Amino acid sequence: MTGQDPTSSVRIDTTRPHPARMYDWYLGGKDNYPVDEQMGRQMLTLDPRVPVMARVNRAFMHRTTRWLAQQGVRQFLDIGTGIPTEPNLHQVAQRVAPDARVVYCDNDPIVLAHAAALLRGTDEGVTEYLQADVRDPDAILEGARKVLDFTRPVALSLIALLHFVSDEDGAHYLVGRLLAELPSGSYLVITHATSDFTPEESKAATEKLRAAGVTLALRSRAEFTRFFDGLELIEPGVDVPHHWHPELGEPVPGQDDGVIPGYGAVARKP
Repeated sequence: MTGQDPTSSVRIDTTRPHPARMYDWYLGGKDNYPVDEQMGRQMLTLDPRVPVMARVNRAFMHRTTRWLAQQGVRQFLDIGTGIPTEPNLHQVAQRVAPDARVVYCDNDPIVLAHAAALLRGTDEGVTEYLQADVRDPDAILEGARKVLDFTRPVALSLIALLHFVSDEDGAHYLVGRLLAELPSGSYLVITHATSDFTPEESKAATEKLRAAGVTLALRSRAEFTRFFDGLELIEPGVDVPHHWHPELGEPVPGQDDGVIPGYGAVARKP
């Protein structure tokens, strides 16, 4: 990243919405375009609690990262990083363990343009950013190996990402491919949207996003749980995200005012 303009070789497509920029809009950020806000507002007409869901996902990341660092995990691979929103994962991890090493990965050029904000970590630790797509796990693994020691446990974080990866793109295979390279004692952290609780609204949202060129692959509890096949789920197992160790963080305003149509879980590789 050093010595080059991160925006010099990328083109930002402002003609259709991008999940990372919509997420930024839900969180009240400024790094989005009218097309992202327009689609975001359409999602709000279907379920006005979408911004609460975005914050619940963010809070889940904070709690799980804190817990993992407390368990002695010192390496994190965060795919689908999104536009920086403090505190970022490395800040949470390095507050517990200043020597934590973090690799971020995303495919949105806007995230690349803001990568410098992701690289401001502790002197003892390491943070790095990869511009890559989860659909290319070999490129991610190659880049991550330059920073992370794959003989020691790694926490693989996929927050609010896999519901944008269809079965046709091999979502379960991609997770398995990434996990296969990580040693025993590594962890998998996922949140994922579902239609289990709001089938009609979810169907309408899927159709609106598809028309705008965005894939939304909502999965059932059973389909979500498949991502953890062969792993040891950490209590409370698969649940709505804000039920995962709430004592590790502050509650998100509004999280208990209605259903959160998603799942979250953490599991350890034996």
